[in-house]
Order: sequence, then structure tokens, then C-alpha cells
Amino acid sequence: MYSCIFWGPPGVGKTTLAQIISHTLHTPFFQLSAINAGVKDVREAIEKAKKTKFLGSGGSAILFIDEIHRFNKSQQDALLGAVEQGVITLIGATTENPSFEVNAALLSRCEVFVLQPLQLDDLKQLVKQACSKDSLLQSKEIQIKAWEALVKISGGDGRKLLNALEIIIHFDGGQRITIDNSLVEEAVQQRLAHFDKNEEQHYDIISAFIKSIRGSDPNATVYYLARMIAGGEDPKFIARRLIIAASEDIGNANPNALLLANQCFSAVANVGYPECRIILSQTAIYLATSPKSNSAYLAINQAESLVEKTGDLPIPLSLRNAPTQLMKDLNYGKGYPYAHDYPNNFATHEFLPEKIANQVLYTPGENALENKSRDRLRALWKDKYGY
Repeated sequence: MYSCIFWGPPGVGKTTLAQIISHTLHTPFFQLSAINAGVKDVREAIEKAKKTKFLGSGGSAILFIDEIHRFNKSQQDALLGAVEQGVITLIGATTENPSFEVNAALLSRCEVFVLQPLQLDDLKQLVKQACSKDSLLQSKEIQIKAWEALVKISGGDGRKLLNALEIIIHFDGGQRITIDNSLVEEAVQQRLAHFDKNEEQHYDIISAFIKSIRGSDPNATVYYLARMIAGGEDPKFIARRLIIAASEDIGNANPNALLLANQCFSAVANVGYPECRIILSQTAIYLATSPKSNSAYLAINQAESLVEKTGDLPIPLSLRNAPTQLMKDLNYGKGYPYAHDYPNNFATHEFLPEKIANQVLYTPGENALENKSRDRLRALWKDKYGY
């Protein structure tokens, strides 16, 4: 048995296949989830595998890592030595392309097996086995007259199929259950809110998280961050939301917020769970306690609205590039004052197209840094923009 990667969609049996291999070969089986395991957990699993080999358990222990694409470089590197030395036989499961998500050094030591979504015959067989072995299903007399709705719901995912079957059984409640498309649709419609709950909650929690940052409440911010971590949320998704919040809700009131959020994303990508939760916490608290301004957000919204209304207005001739003599003869670039040739590196000039001259799109927010910006703009532009 050699190390391998199972690449395929959810619910096709990657974990089950790894367990079957271990059972067939009579080898010890250790399992980790990359969502909540770190380098320490990897090393502990390797040490346990070494002990089983020392005690004469046969071949190398199998270390199964679910969602292996969630491991960062250092976590994947921690596996290399044990794989090379034969201490463990690695089986990784991933829904993402391993060419992009697994280190080249580790990938070169693994065989990649591509698993396809379950087909109709596979799903039928899964239901038959469930009906013959599950105590709840055994107590019912189940007949399936139509498969289309069940197959559509499953999307080739065995877990989804069995979950839908359980919902239908509870929905009907009778001893004899005849499953057809109309019953499936009716039962699932009744439980649609239940199915959507996790997805809806995903957006509800991230919304509460961002609104807590915007509302300058670090306590609520950390609470909702912990909720997302406990739910296995992708840390890079959280970090991306922090970058957006740093610009949309803090902006020029504290430009360092955007710098820190960007560094947070890089650090999270390099470190991964579980340690990256500390980096996310530090950054989220910093953003929550920073002064707030949405002036940059409002400015680009107004600018985009103006562009939509006015279209592609001609660029003033003074601002156009003039790389050729013909363009110079057509007055491209004529009359443009080079700011650095003037006192305070500033010269009054109209930079907007003539049709929208003097249009105000950016209004500084009410905070210490933007108040300084407002004072400078007033001194430069006088009453032109009403600062």
C-alpha cells in the first residue's frame, strides 16, 4: 500500500474507502480533519504510528486526513518525513484540485485517484443497503416508484440522499411508504427551511461579525469569530471579509487597518488552523476598536453612479498623453500645470471633464485623520469643493 490522495466531490465515500483499505489490510487507522488539526496533531499522530509499527502491528499505519487542501505548507511539510520513511501511509481526501492545493513535494509521493459523483445505480444500491441494515428503515415497508426527485436532491452525494430519505420517512410516518416524485418534493419543501438553515446561518453570522466590527464592539466581534471557527469556516474567507471591512468601514480614519488586514490574510494562508485563530482575533479586535469612516465607500459609489449617468465623457485635453508630435499639435497635454513646479506642490486646475466640473464625490469623514485631510483640502481648493 502506498500513499494516495482521493480527489472527488462530497459524499462519494472517500472516508469510507480509506476505512475499508485499513480494515482489509489490518493496519492501524488514524484520522485527522484539516479543519481543526494543526502541526502538533500531525506530529502526535505520527508518533502513535511509530509506536504501532514498533509493537509489530504489520504494515505502516494509515493516517487519513480529511480536507487535506485546508492544510498550509508547514502542516503539509510535517508529513513529508514520515511518508518518505514509511512510518505512515498517507491517505488524503480533498474536494479541491490537488495540483493547486497540495505541495508538489508531498504530491509527488502520492498517487492521485479521481472519484466521480455517484451514479443512479450506485444511489439505488446505497438506498437498498440502508433499508436492509438501518433499524428505522427496516421497520418500514418502503417502495420507491420514482427516483428522479431523489437523485436530483442528492446531486450524486450519498449523504444527501440518505438525509433526504430520512426526512421523507419522518414526514410520512406510516408503516407502508411509497416514495414518488411528488412525495419527495412535498417532504423536502416542508423541510426546506431546515436545509437552508446552515447556509442562512453562515451568512447571518458573517453579517453579525461585520456589523459588530462596524459598531466598534470587540466583544461581539470575537464571539461571532469564535462561532465561525467552531463551525469550520474557511479562515481565508474570514480574512477576506476583514480586508473589506478595513476599507469599507474604517478607510482613511485609520489606513493602518487595511495594512494589518492584508498581513492577516497572508499570515492565515501560511499558518492555517488552529493557530491562525489568534491572528484573526488580533486583527478583528484591532478593526473593531479603530475609528470608523465609510467616506471611501461612499465616494466610489457616487463616482460609479455618476459614470453610469454621464457615460464616457471626453478627457480634458490638458490631461491627455501626448507621445507624438501630432498629438501635441492637437493640444494634447497643453495647459497642464506640473504640480511639483509650484509652491506646496499644488496648482489649481480642473481635472474633471467639463460636463461634470466641480462635482464633489469625496467628503472626508468626521475623525482625526480625515479632519486633517479636510483642512488641507480647504487650504488648497478654497471654496471650490465646499470643504
